[in-house]
Amino acid sequence: MIIHVWPIADSSSYAKLHCGQTIMTAVIGKNGMTRHKREGDMCTPVGQYTLRKVYYRADRVMPPASILPVEPLRPLDGWCDDPRAPLYNQFITRPHPARHEVLWREDDLYNIIVVIGYNDAPAKPGYGSAIFMHLQRPDHTPTEGCVALTEQDLRLVLASGATSITIHDDEVPS
Repeated sequence: MIIHVWPIADSSSYAKLHCGQTIMTAVIGKNGMTRHKREGDMCTPVGQYTLRKVYYRADRVMPPASILPVEPLRPLDGWCDDPRAPLYNQFITRPHPARHEVLWREDDLYNIIVVIGYNDAPAKPGYGSAIFMHLQRPDHTPTEGCVALTEQDLRLVLASGATSITIHDDEVPS
């Protein structure tokens, strides 16, 4: 199943995610969507991508139902976001010499993470990394380029059998 994300008119950081007949509000990158993603631009990349894998915090939440591979996070898990590093845009174990994102966060954003297969076959340095679907902040503030949903909505998407995501930069068709 393919899920679709469309921008909400007059909003740079909110979108509608369509999962079958269900429509939910998603939070996207602070600077909206782009067809020309670059590392650090705070934009969500437009295109169709495979959903690769699900990680979750087993100490905080139950594993989500999904046809994707599901794996618990560990405290030393990370994701390389250093364009100069050989493991750019890949899962890593910390400590790691290159700049990276910590996946075992103090807040709840990464209690469930879905890896979106953006810029990973192979990764082009500087074209963006760590594009995930994850949980929204309580105040619904924008992401750095990811797609964020409530826990209930993310679990629904995963249970639906979703295997890919299409991120559109045009308005929802009527």
